[in-house]
Amino acid sequence: MTLSSVAPNEPINVGQLTIQYLIDGTATGGMGVFELTVPPGSQVPPPHSHTRNEECVYLLEGILRYSVDGVVRDLTPGEWMFTPRGSVHHFSNPHSGTARALIVLTPDIGAQYFRDVGTIVNAGGPPDRSKLIGVMSRYGLVPARVS
Repeated sequence: MTLSSVAPNEPINVGQLTIQYLIDGTATGGMGVFELTVPPGSQVPPPHSHTRNEECVYLLEGILRYSVDGVVRDLTPGEWMFTPRGSVHHFSNPHSGTARALIVLTPDIGAQYFRDVGTIVNAGGPPDRSKLIGVMSRYGLVPARVS
């Protein structure tokens, strides 16, 4: 294990969301771990799937609504959900308090993905959907079809 693979990075803001990487697995092609902070009513990513990654969310604080393939749960501290590769998942915080979760991705998509998305989302005004889809596609994320 190298120091660069475990050293925390600066927090990344994507709109109201904050991502704090604890382990950036892109250095090793392995598991990545980050803390996700979701204030109440935050704009969140659309439902999507990962073509190359599995994901696990473990709630640390607050209540986070999380869904995997249509199964929706309000997670409380100590609860978790697993998202297999290819499964459509989504999260939101319709509750009154801030939610904080630990996210594990294997293999990791890396902190750069969130920086790239943040550049688009934080540019002001409504985010450019085609640019967002372009970034998602480069990292193996697929927006779910809306019926």
